[in-house]
Amino acid sequence: MMNCIAIEDESLALELLTDNISKVPYLKLVASCSNAFEAMEAMQQHAVDLIFTDIQMPGLTGINYIASLEKKPLVIFITAYKQYALDGFDLDVVDYLLKPVALERFIKACNRARDLFELRKSKISKEPQPVADSFFVNAGYSQVRINFDEILWMKGYGDYIKIYLKGKNSPLVIRTNFKTLELQLPENKFIRIHKSYLVAVNAITAIRKNSIFLGDKEISIGETYRDGVEKFFNK
Repeated sequence: MMNCIAIEDESLALELLTDNISKVPYLKLVASCSNAFEAMEAMQQHAVDLIFTDIQMPGLTGINYIASLEKKPLVIFITAYKQYALDGFDLDVVDYLLKPVALERFIKACNRARDLFELRKSKISKEPQPVADSFFVNAGYSQVRINFDEILWMKGYGDYIKIYLKGKNSPLVIRTNFKTLELQLPENKFIRIHKSYLVAVNAITAIRKNSIFLGDKEISIGETYRDGVEKFFNK
C-alpha cells in the first residue's frame, strides 16, 4: 500500500482526482489539499510515498513546492499546461499527465509509481550482499550483462537510454528511464550531472564549473545538478 496526497486548487478537479485514486487498490489517500501549504502540513502528519499535484496554483506552484522538498516522495504532475513538461523532467518526476486525464492513462502512471516504489523498498530492505560488479539490462530481445566498470556515460531519450561502453563504437540502447536505472547502479560509481546524462565517476578526466570531461567528450552540467555534483566531489 502506498500513502499518497492530492494537491489541486480547483474543487471539481480535486474531486475527480480523489475519485481516480480511490479506484487504484494499492493507493491510500491520506490527504486532499487545495494548495501547497496544506500539503506541507499533511506531510508533517503522514508518511507520504506519492504526491499527485497540479502545477498552476496560487501562492506556491506545484513545481516550486516539489523543488523545495529535501526528501522527495514519488511525484506525478497533473496539469492543463504542456509547457511545464520540461520542468517536470528536470525534477525527475514519475509522470506528467495532461488534463483531462483518462482513467487508463492515470492507472498507467500509478503502475509506474508502484514499480519504482517496490524497487526502492527492495533496495532499502535487502540484507548486505557481496558488492555486485555487473547488472542485466533488456536490450532488444535479450538480457545483456554489463560490468559497471565498462560504462563511460549514459544518455536518456524519454523512455530510452543509450549506454556508451569502453571499446564499443556504438551505444547499447535499452528501454527504461533514469529513475529506474539509478536504483540498479552503485551510488559511489555513477553520478547524474544533467537531466539527460549520467556518467561513470571513474571515467571523468576533468571537471569545470559548468561541464565535465571524459577524455575528449565534454558534457554540460545541468543547472539543477550543479550543487549535487559539487557536493559529491567535495566529500
